[in-house]
Amino acid sequence: MKIIECPRDAWQGHHPFIPTDNKIAYLNQLLKVGFDTIDFGSFVSPKLMPQVSDTAEIVEKLDISQTATKLLAIVANERGAREACQFTPISYIGYPFSISETFQLRNTNATIEASFKNVSRIAELCPKYSKEVVIYISMGFGNPYGDTWSPEIVLHWIERLSGLGIATFSLADTVGLAHDEDIHSLFSQLIPAFPELEFGAHFHTIPQTWEQKIKTAYNAGCRRFDGALLGYGGCPMAQNDLVGNMPTERLVEFSQKNERQIAINLKELEVARQMFLQLITE
Repeated sequence: MKIIECPRDAWQGHHPFIPTDNKIAYLNQLLKVGFDTIDFGSFVSPKLMPQVSDTAEIVEKLDISQTATKLLAIVANERGAREACQFTPISYIGYPFSISETFQLRNTNATIEASFKNVSRIAELCPKYSKEVVIYISMGFGNPYGDTWSPEIVLHWIERLSGLGIATFSLADTVGLAHDEDIHSLFSQLIPAFPELEFGAHFHTIPQTWEQKIKTAYNAGCRRFDGALLGYGGCPMAQNDLVGNMPTERLVEFSQKNERQIAINLKELEVARQMFLQLITE
C-alpha cells in the first residue's frame, strides 16, 4: 500500500501565507517518514494560488539524499510543466484532468478537449527530463455541477490518456461525493481492464466516512492512496465549503491493520504532525 502525502493540497488554500523556511523545514521532516511520494508544490499562477508561489525556491532546499521518497509537483498547463521539468529532484508531474467540463474550466481555465491537448504536450515533454506524468481524474466519482457522469466516461478518458504513454492515474473524489458502489465499481473495472496502469484514490472526506472509502477501494484492488496530515485542506477551486482531505493518520492506521509490513516511521510521523499543527496555527 503506497501512501502519498499531499501538503500542497493541505495548504494551497490556507491563509495567511506560511513562511517559506517553515515549509522547507516541514517538508524535510516529511521526507524522513517513509511516504512513497510527497505532493509538495505547484507551478501555477501565483495570483490564483499565492500559498504555493514559492515552490521553485522550496524544491532547491529539500534534502532527498537520505530518502527513497519521490517528489511530485502539480501543473495546470505546459508552461508550468516546463518550469517543473527544470528541477532534477522532481520525479512526477501531476495534472488535474477533470471529466466535468464545468470544473475543468473552473480549475484550469480550459475545456476538457483543450486539457487533453495540454496533457499530450506535457506527456511528450516529461520523458526528456526523466519525469513521469500522474493524472488526477478530478470529479472521478461524480460532480455537483450537473455534468453527465458515469463509470464509462471515466474509462473512456483513461483509455485516451493512457494512449499518451501515461501509466499512473489517481481518481479524485474532489468534493467528497464518492459512494461505496461507485468506488467499488470503478476500481473493480479499471484494474483488470488496464493491468499495466497504476490506479490510486485521492479521497476528500468528512470524519464519519473515511474508513469505508478506504476499505471499499482497497477491497477492489486499489493500493495507492493520497492523504494529508490531520485531513487538512481541500480543493479551493471546487466549492466554498471545503471537504477535507483524507487524513494520513487514518491511512497509516488502515495500513497497520491490513498490511504485513508498513514503511512509515511512526516517530518521525508524529514529529511531522506536531510541526504541521504549528504551521497552521501560527
